[in-house]
Amino acid sequence: MEIRHHGAVDGVTGSCHELMLADGRSLLVDCGLFQGAEAGPDGAAAERLQVRFAVAPIQALVLTHVHIDHVGRLPYLLAAGYRGPILCSPASAELLPLVLEDALKVGFTRDARLIERVLAVLRQRIRALPYGQWHEVVAGEPGLRIRLQPAGHILGSAYVECDLHETGTETRVVFSGDLGAPHTPLLPDPQAPERADILVLESTYGDRCHEDRETRAVHLRQTVEHALSNRGTVLIPAFSIGRTQELLYELEGLIHQHQGEPVMDAHGERLTWDDVQIVLDSPLAADFTAGYRRLRALWDAEAKRRVAEGRHPLAFEQLVTVDAHSDHARMVNYLAHSGHPAIVIAASGMCAGGRVVNYLKAMLEDPRHDILFVGYQAAGTPGRDIQRYGPRGGYVMLDGRRYDTRAQVHTLSGYSAHADQQDLLRFIGDIPRPPREVRLVHGDAGAKRALKAAGERLGLPTRFWIP
Repeated sequence: MEIRHHGAVDGVTGSCHELMLADGRSLLVDCGLFQGAEAGPDGAAAERLQVRFAVAPIQALVLTHVHIDHVGRLPYLLAAGYRGPILCSPASAELLPLVLEDALKVGFTRDARLIERVLAVLRQRIRALPYGQWHEVVAGEPGLRIRLQPAGHILGSAYVECDLHETGTETRVVFSGDLGAPHTPLLPDPQAPERADILVLESTYGDRCHEDRETRAVHLRQTVEHALSNRGTVLIPAFSIGRTQELLYELEGLIHQHQGEPVMDAHGERLTWDDVQIVLDSPLAADFTAGYRRLRALWDAEAKRRVAEGRHPLAFEQLVTVDAHSDHARMVNYLAHSGHPAIVIAASGMCAGGRVVNYLKAMLEDPRHDILFVGYQAAGTPGRDIQRYGPRGGYVMLDGRRYDTRAQVHTLSGYSAHADQQDLLRFIGDIPRPPREVRLVHGDAGAKRALKAAGERLGLPTRFWIP
């Protein structure tokens, strides 16, 4: 048995791992897109998009979840000749075509008929696997079966348990995918597997710990009140799936809790929480939010209680969805000049494209506004530059033009959809039969080293290894 890494080994994007059997057949886990500096000097260099590994041995592709850095190279895998099944959870099976349709429009073609032909092929290949059920991938000796378990990262996310039978022995390899943080809105917490001889573990936040949910809620409330007092906009660059729905859920909770409470603006005029407008300006995020609502049977107990109380966590009164590009342009202009307090959630999450860029161009140089980061910003992205240099009065280049950062810049790490260092170590420690090896992937070099050192200090009975 051998594990080969075709992405997310030197960084945090492009997740793609291959479990090789002794007879040469294999299982591919994820096939993601490289982003930021990891995509190459031109943003999406051709050599980083191409599938350079052999596809003939691959018996199945299993997807941990549908974020683009885990599924974005799937069209290239098909173009390289892959003809096998695409295995994923039922929720991922519903959401995957939405992600790939958007990726095809951005990276391939605007030809609707061609896109539909590709999506038709994808739908034929998708095989939805319920959580907790074993599925045979390779029969006989050697043999391989897999099982998906909830990962708590986004709706439908899973970690993959692989039982490998070779020469009379059995090895269980677990691929974590992206693990969610405990108490993530809408989703049940991930539970450690009952066994893992080898654990391939993400390490995105292996070097830090997040704020707890109560602390981040306080900070979010303060940011909303700042927007009210400044009559400005809080701009949140957010990933279309996962982070956006969590933010809407939390904002609905704050509005429900503080409904009618007064806030004085800078001129002494009285406003209330009812005056703040929540704007979701992303057609893709709106589609995913509708998908989350359709799949509310998978929500956690707290979210289901809100629904039972007659509340609508993802479709509340103050939420406005912007669809058409002409409406988007009008919204940017209105919020930039009107003095109406608002919170705008717009993609892309790393400010590398999408509608958020137009908001940034209109608002970065105005101190009335706030930029709020709630997720990881990869090196080489505008989001990383704003996050790093903005608080010091720096600047960022957007579409070839320099924009000085006069808006306030904030980061709420507690809204990350990734487990932090403590969560990752707890996940390892909760495995009843400790793994003999933990292989750290999907993290910057410093995060991997920090997680390895922390695990060794705790004396966990395993070997930490950085590929």
